[in-house]
Amino acid sequence: MRKLMVTTFLSLDGVMQAPGGGDEDRDGGFEHGGWSAPLFRMDLLDRMTEVVGRADALLLGRRTYEIFAAAWPLAADDDPIGSKLNSMPKYVASRTLDSVLWQNSTLLTGDVADAVAALKEGDGGEIQVHGSCELLQTLIEHDLVDEYHLLVFPVLIGSGKRLFGKGTVPTGLKLIDTTRSESGVVVSTYARGGEIEYGAMGPETDNWRTTR
Repeated sequence: MRKLMVTTFLSLDGVMQAPGGGDEDRDGGFEHGGWSAPLFRMDLLDRMTEVVGRADALLLGRRTYEIFAAAWPLAADDDPIGSKLNSMPKYVASRTLDSVLWQNSTLLTGDVADAVAALKEGDGGEIQVHGSCELLQTLIEHDLVDEYHLLVFPVLIGSGKRLFGKGTVPTGLKLIDTTRSESGVVVSTYARGGEIEYGAMGPETDNWRTTR
């Protein structure tokens, strides 16, 4: 089974909309586009270069695909992220696109959840999802995400599209790595952790001293 890994930039209050530029995504009258750029330094670029470098395929929603397809083909040949994104297989989930012209791109057909499940069962290495907020809601709802690589920026947005929306299914996660960037961005990786465990704590419980 291929691993499906989600990587995304988040504000501290969970917003993932338009981190890279003012006109990236103005849905809902969003006016805070580009909120991650002032805090994106060389160490984060190195981190993302390493992450993209291990990908074997890219899975994108329509909006992120169009943003990437307009920008990354312009990258220099020696750009490690651009060369990797341009050359690897790309799968696009869209109800409105009729074709995808970025090299090595394939438009998924039929039910998105079924198509992604089939991709995971095929041959190959890690499948990565970048951005693609609406697609992520479907993947999360159908329990198709194996790992989250989250870059949490020390800003509060207040409104906008969030990674974990109404379709989020209760599940446990396991923290497998966390670091702090020079600009205060917390980069954490979470893997599947099984079902949520429930309990109680407080001085009225028998295990109060063992849970503190």
